[in-house]
Amino acid sequence: MRGALHAEWTKLRTVPSTWWLLLAVAALTVALSAAATGTVSTDQCPSPDACHEDTVKLSLTGIWLGQAAVAALGVLAMSGEYGTGTIHATLTAVPGRVRVLAAKAAVVLGAALVAGTVAVLGSLLAGRFILPGNGFSAAPLSLTEGPTLRAAVGTVLYFGLIALLSLGVATLVRDTAGAITTVLGLLYALPAVVELVGNEEWRERIREWAPASAGLAVQATKNLDSLPLAPWSGLAVLAAWAGAGLLAGAAVFTLRDA
Repeated sequence: MRGALHAEWTKLRTVPSTWWLLLAVAALTVALSAAATGTVSTDQCPSPDACHEDTVKLSLTGIWLGQAAVAALGVLAMSGEYGTGTIHATLTAVPGRVRVLAAKAAVVLGAALVAGTVAVLGSLLAGRFILPGNGFSAAPLSLTEGPTLRAAVGTVLYFGLIALLSLGVATLVRDTAGAITTVLGLLYALPAVVELVGNEEWRERIREWAPASAGLAVQATKNLDSLPLAPWSGLAVLAAWAGAGLLAGAAVFTLRDA
């Protein structure tokens, strides 16, 4: 397994797009988070304490952009080899297909978690600089606060799970465009479609099981009773999506020709 991990890490780090995508994860997340925090103020509130804005979740808004780069990273880790035909060399060097997929999953997950950590810390730091100028306290953004730490760790894990889901989908469909379209549809189109559902009960059910809306519940630090799922339960739903994607991908990967 060590040899497979080394081989997959070598492939991942020597592809120029990897580093651009990891940079995009951090840059896009921090940029959108900073922009979002700059749009709110306490001017319309009776007092700063009367503003019920969830400043922690607001400071992590950038994940809506950063997740697209993570999805592309996960997809390209597998579909890129099908596109260039190097998958044949990979399977010759490491005959065990499950081992190949597990090694890819490990290196992609590691890269996504590192980039996600940088993105989350940068977003919270931006919030600490920007929000006090708009009348908010920076204290809730400290990682010594339990809800903030949970939101930060959960957001990093969210990045990792999106990478694994994307890898699983790419293994299943093989095609880069098809895999990226599928993943981005789940992350962006499905939440939009939910709002068009007329039945409130069905709308809530879809929110509970949609990967993005469920997974991002982990960012909330206020009004938790209004969430479709509890924070960690929502992240568990996303983990189930990622696990299902990898299992489906592994089944197809082992049963059909490269």
